[in-house]
Amino acid sequence: MTSTLSVFALGGLYEIGKNMYAIEYEDDIIVIDCGNKFPDESLLGIDLIIPDITYLQENKDRVRAIIVTHGHEDHIGGIPYLLKKINMPVYATRFTLGLIEIKLKEHRILRESELHEIHSDSQLQLGKINVSFFKVNHSIPDCLGIVFDTPEGTVVHTGDFKFDLTPANQEQPEIHKMAQVGNKGVLLLLSESTNAERKGFTPSEQMVGENLENMIMRSRQKVIVSTFASNISRVQQVVEASEKTNRKVVLLGRSMVNVVGVALDRGYLTAPKEMFIEADEIDDYPPEKVTILCTGSQGEPGAALSRLSTGNFRGVDILAGDTVILAAGPIPGNEKNVSVIIDNLYMLGANVIYGSGSSSGMHVSGHGYQEDLKLMLTLMKPKYFIPIHGEYRMLHHHRQLAQSVGVEKENIFILNNGDVVDIEDSIARSTRTIPAGSTYVDGIDVGNMEFVLRDRKQISEDGMLMLILTMSKPDARMLAEPEIISRGFVDKNFSELRKGIIKIIHNTVEELHEENRYSWNTKKKNIKRLVAKYVKDRTRKSPMIIPILIEV
Repeated sequence: MTSTLSVFALGGLYEIGKNMYAIEYEDDIIVIDCGNKFPDESLLGIDLIIPDITYLQENKDRVRAIIVTHGHEDHIGGIPYLLKKINMPVYATRFTLGLIEIKLKEHRILRESELHEIHSDSQLQLGKINVSFFKVNHSIPDCLGIVFDTPEGTVVHTGDFKFDLTPANQEQPEIHKMAQVGNKGVLLLLSESTNAERKGFTPSEQMVGENLENMIMRSRQKVIVSTFASNISRVQQVVEASEKTNRKVVLLGRSMVNVVGVALDRGYLTAPKEMFIEADEIDDYPPEKVTILCTGSQGEPGAALSRLSTGNFRGVDILAGDTVILAAGPIPGNEKNVSVIIDNLYMLGANVIYGSGSSSGMHVSGHGYQEDLKLMLTLMKPKYFIPIHGEYRMLHHHRQLAQSVGVEKENIFILNNGDVVDIEDSIARSTRTIPAGSTYVDGIDVGNMEFVLRDRKQISEDGMLMLILTMSKPDARMLAEPEIISRGFVDKNFSELRKGIIKIIHNTVEELHEENRYSWNTKKKNIKRLVAKYVKDRTRKSPMIIPILIEV
């Protein structure tokens, strides 16, 4: 009797963010990453989007562990919400565990969480699946690719990667290990696709260090560098350049403070403690002796750079002649927000350096370009291939790259979240799906909020009308003229509209009274329906109608 090896994604396909994948063999399920992504402007009030874990909850007795490839938000941001539902062991590298611990402390579940430190030479036996690792380069320390040896064959998940042979942190990719895995035989490869449209190899991080140092040395006033807090190599380069020019370094933004704190504590960042000063100490030093490291390179409205660009960061100002360096490229979808901040900075008189790659020299991607992706495919030599971590066009281009290096077209699967690839007797098929999608986080509430979002959208577009009715409790008669309160609703003939609404309310209450229908719910339902129709007919708008009955 043969058993089936299954691989599927609960996030990370047709999207950038909330990465979550799983491998399943007989009674064993191993989860890979659990990230979040941030909402766009259409998801009003939503704080985070995380994967739907319905399938894992339904099979929680078979879930052996979650293995985390690295510490970016789109790979760890959903872990606290996952562990609240399924308290599984977490395996991650030392730096990644430090970032996960911060999140678990915030959610007050650190004590009950089972955390295990791993490294590139670790070996795990999870049920019938043996797990090993290889080191990869990315824009954050301690990144791993994962090798799953199952009775059906070997599955490899690359994590996020590029091939940087001269990395700033001196952590070279373990190409020899990748080649060894490929020589033994890879049944299925899952490889990231973020830069599958970009030709060539990804430039080395060392290029950025040299350009940052030159720019900081040439600046005659404050230097403000905005980058991903997790890009510790970039932070190290800024610190070293500041040290050479006798500048003090200020950290702005909660994630920058937290991540740099973890990096310093665990030895991933080296810097004299006296180099760092607080924001309220900036004025104690000449402008040419201060470097500010801050969050907000993606244009996030509440982040430090956004507040600095509008003069709303208390105690810290960007002055004419200051240099602002955006040492990160905009993630697809964030370009508009980043452009607004750049405009604001120019209006303040700052010298702004921005743009990826050779356009500014201040940023290189942490994701492999086409030649990096082809090299990974060539090293692994997989029979089957699933491009992951990308929007559809990226997955499509990655498929073409795989074909160009010899993977058969019919052996490449472009999946959607929830699609399952089943492998039995070395034959792969994708014929079934499992529940998958998005779960919304709104404050402390987590779940499907389609109805709430629909209401918020309606209010945001057409506003709302509150109809306050004071009624006699004994005989259900109206005791006063209804009060009409509008919020976000505008009509030039509102006084006439108000009279019409009041007339509808009076008529409805009287009709229901004559029919001996005293139910408040009936009254509310009829008033809401008739007023909504009346307003729509006269204004072509559909505000939310909220009848409020007060019994006296």
